[in-house]
Amino acid sequence: MAEPFVDPGRIRGYHAHIYYDPESRPVAERLRQAIGNHFSVELGRWREQPVGPHPVPMYQAAFSAAEFPRLVPWLMLNRDGLSVLVHPETEDAYDDHTIHALWLGTPLPLRVEGLRRNREPARA
Repeated sequence: MAEPFVDPGRIRGYHAHIYYDPESRPVAERLRQAIGNHFSVELGRWREQPVGPHPVPMYQAAFSAAEFPRLVPWLMLNRDGLSVLVHPETEDAYDDHTIHALWLGTPLPLRVEGLRRNREPARA
């Protein structure tokens, strides 16, 4: 029997993780400034070392579902070669970073072993 559909009402917001390396950091800085100036987001700190599931340096932009249709298309067109992971915030961090994730650019191999799981599906 097929699993029930997941209710999108479980989404509390979104994260965009913008990945960079030492050579592309100026591009990431320019992108960060534009995101902060043009969108309603909460910018996380620069992570110069891998942290959590993220295998390379990155920073995060947290935003609401209402901001998704403005920010994500803009990132699609303006990420300037950077890899960006966009994922929802639900009660299952593992699924959010894997099966519910959207990659812009080249996907990176995330380290997801330690992410919280919640396998209780919400019915739509």
